[in-house]
Amino acid sequence: MSNSTPKALDPHSKPHISLQRCPDLVLISDTPKGRGVFATSRIPKKAVLDVCPVLVLGLEENARHIEKTTLYHYTYNWPVTDQHNFKHVAQALIFGLGSMFNHSLQDQNVVWERDTEKLVITYRAARDIEPGEELCISYGNHLTFEDTDALPDEVEEEDGTDHLSHIQID
Repeated sequence: MSNSTPKALDPHSKPHISLQRCPDLVLISDTPKGRGVFATSRIPKKAVLDVCPVLVLGLEENARHIEKTTLYHYTYNWPVTDQHNFKHVAQALIFGLGSMFNHSLQDQNVVWERDTEKLVITYRAARDIEPGEELCISYGNHLTFEDTDALPDEVEEEDGTDHLSHIQID
């Protein structure tokens, strides 16, 4: 029996996606927002926080089943093209920490970029993040819950989906 990696399992012999996760993150269960991801040490701007694989749900299974469950609140909108080349918005389940980042419009410190070909989302620090700080993304303006961070006079301007499909860090 050989100690070498079998060719079928060798990550260097086939196209692959490098998965990364910042080691300076913890998940805390009892925050005012429920579970949340927090920094344990300083994280510099643009640092990769997590590269998360994505499972795109079928349009029909989403409408018939997923939308009626708690799982739906943990999915992301995901652009798909059907066999007739029509564009639709499906739902996608994000593995890793992607579905654990809480929402904040005021204190957003995490940005994300989806890769529809590789079926991954990469999360990066939008700015320097200090130890003990919660990592938050923006879910947009159409929320299915009360925004605990909302300012009293916030006005709903757009749905945020264009903003969320690709966010560039300068």
